[in-house]
Amino acid sequence: MRRAFVIVSTVLLVVFALQFVFAAVGAFTRPQGDSSYALHSLTGMAVIPALCILTTLSAVLAKAPGRLIAMTLLPLGLTLVQALLAALSGAFTDAAGGSTTVGLIVGGLHAVNGIIAVHVVVGIVRAASRFAQPATASITPKSSSTVGGAA
Repeated sequence: MRRAFVIVSTVLLVVFALQFVFAAVGAFTRPQGDSSYALHSLTGMAVIPALCILTTLSAVLAKAPGRLIAMTLLPLGLTLVQALLAALSGAFTDAAGGSTTVGLIVGGLHAVNGIIAVHVVVGIVRAASRFAQPATASITPKSSSTVGGAA
């Protein structure tokens, strides 16, 4: 189960990284339309939350330490904040539907929150990898006088 935890958390990291690609695809799609960010939205609203839950479940089944299990819940919370920031950014428009300073700032926070989420997932992958390593037996080092017969 520990290996599964590493694999699922790594897949989550890859999907989070792909989110930046999907956002760029939406930003550079011409002409801009409602479907420009479809892949980014679908991944953020369905795939990432499902993988977050699967990562937490795999941590629980692997009997990871409580702190690591709690850490696996953080990306799901940050994903919920992402959705809120995206909605708020769209809500702060002027009467003609154009961007406002507040809307752009909130949109910028959406990107910053995404970066934070990626860093959290990197920490989870690292911790899961350490947790999955087999325990090494403690070996008492030999003194230098007995190794090779030289002092």
